[in-house]
Parts: sequence; C-alpha cells; structure tokens
Amino acid sequence: MYTGILPIIPSATKLSSPEAGVKVAALGGGHGLYASLSALRLVTGQVTAVVTVADDGGSSGRLRQELDVLPPGDLRMALSALCDDTDWGRTWRDVMQHRFSSRNGDPGSLDNHAMGNLLIVTLWELLGDTVAGLRWAGALLGARGEVLPMASVPLTIEARVNRNGVPGELIQGQSVLAKAGQLQDVRLLPEDAPACKEAVAAIHNADWVVLGPGSWYTSVLPHLLLPEMRRALCTTKAKRLLTMNLDVNDLEATGMNAADHLHVIARYAPDFTIDVVMADPESVGDVVEFTEAAAMIGAEVVFGKVGSSGAKAVHDPLRLAAVYRDIFGDQKVT
Repeated sequence: MYTGILPIIPSATKLSSPEAGVKVAALGGGHGLYASLSALRLVTGQVTAVVTVADDGGSSGRLRQELDVLPPGDLRMALSALCDDTDWGRTWRDVMQHRFSSRNGDPGSLDNHAMGNLLIVTLWELLGDTVAGLRWAGALLGARGEVLPMASVPLTIEARVNRNGVPGELIQGQSVLAKAGQLQDVRLLPEDAPACKEAVAAIHNADWVVLGPGSWYTSVLPHLLLPEMRRALCTTKAKRLLTMNLDVNDLEATGMNAADHLHVIARYAPDFTIDVVMADPESVGDVVEFTEAAAMIGAEVVFGKVGSSGAKAVHDPLRLAAVYRDIFGDQKVT
C-alpha cells in the first residue's frame, strides 16, 4: 500500500469577480450535478460537491456488487465537471469519461466500464480511504474544487411507483426507479447510514448550499432522506438555493409540474427551508402556483434563462453561471 503524503488539492485559478471567495456546497448526482458544477466552477474556486451514492446500474453497479465499494460513477461525473478548461483539464476529463468497448461486439470484462470508475476504485483500494482517494483523483485532474460522497456506505433507494394515483409494489434500485414512473414512499436503506463527515462539515462551512438540478427522487431528494445530512442542511447557517430542472416531467416525475416538485421537498423534509428557488421561466407553467409553493418552503423565486439553445433540455453552463453569480452577489462572503 502506498503511504506517501497526500497531495494538496490545487487551488482554483483566482477569478476577477467579487464572488471568487464564495464557499459553495453543491448537492446532487449524475448529469444534474454535472450541470451545476460546470457552472459553479466559473463562479468560484471554492466548490465542494456532495454526491449521491445509490447508483446500482451499469459500470458503477458492477463495481459496487463485485468489489463492495461505493458506486463511483456519479463521483467520476462530478470530478469531470470540475476539470479546468485547459488542455490538461479537458484531456483528463475525456480520460475519466472514456468507456471501454470490446472489438467486434464480443462480450468482454471491461465492456461499458468507465476509465474514471476504475481509477477511483484503484485509489480507494491502494489508500484504504474513500475521501483520500477522491482527493488524489482531484489533484491529478486539477479539479477546481473537492468531490465527496454523501454517505460512507453504499445506499439503496426504495419506493412505490404511482400507478394512476394508486401506489404500487415496493421497488428497490436507483437504475430501475429512475425509469419506473412517478414515485411515492421513497426511502433510503440502510435508514441509519452514516453521512460522510467531511460532507457534513462542508455544508456547515458553506456560504451557499446548492441543491439540484437532477432526477428529483433519486438524485435530489436522497440528500434530505439521510438523517445526518438532513440535520446539517436544516441547521447550517449557509443560504440554501434550489435549482429546478428544465424538464419537470421526466420519467420519475410523470404527471408532475414545477410546483409539485416543491411540494415533494416539503412533504419529505417539512423542517427544511429554502432561501431561493431558481427556475427557467419556460419550465414553469403556472407562475402564481409555483411562487406560492416556493413561499410555502420559505423561498423567493428567481427566474433566469438557463437552458441551452439546442433541442434537449440541458443547462447552459455560462447562462447558469451568470444567474448563480447574480444570486450569490447579494450574499456577504464569510
């Protein structure tokens, strides 16, 4: 086992904007967190990503099952999002995201494994420490921030699927639930799983906590279902910002509108309040209903055109960064 001194995580390039010192804890998973981090790294050099660890599909699911480790995929995505926009950063981002494919389509042991997943798990095995391994990976990539797991152990999401208003059978597994339809009775297993202590500290030390965007039930809500994490989110002195999805009617939110998403937050975490809800106006059908739902959880609404100009519902990093900068600008940096 390697026993050398841990590298110091490279500090981000100093930005000329006054928000360069804002400390942000960004929570989520998958493509949603990738979107917020891609924007936040343009705003501040002090970003800590807190990532869900319930993935059980694809490369992550195989490594989780075979090696009994945290699923590394969403952690890899977060690290890739924080890579600097230089030849070094872009190259390592592409290395981390590279997936293997066997020749001639024959099945192979590396099929669909992401290189970054293998690298992260290798560091975990060599160092025997999840957080240390992610710090080493971040140092290699020159990441503009730190990436931490939400919990210290792999989590499983369990829920019932809403069938025409009637709760169905209990289903387990993020990969299945993400495609199952609107969910009810969502919970995490094990229920008393320990939160990553460094992630809890990051939430308490932040100036802003950014939750979302992302799959509402399987990437955003889990942070409020883990007891230690929810306590930290409810008691932190940081301001709280909820970033809405561009597509509020994806598979696991079938039949829901933007206001319904806020009702989900209130139902599962009634003691949790938000300072600002940020949404693209095109994703909100009834502005009055949405504003009233935001007020119910203590939030004011900020609208911003943050979607890309393409056909897909994808956040544009520059547009999202501009809105984040405007919101953070009203907050005195500690």
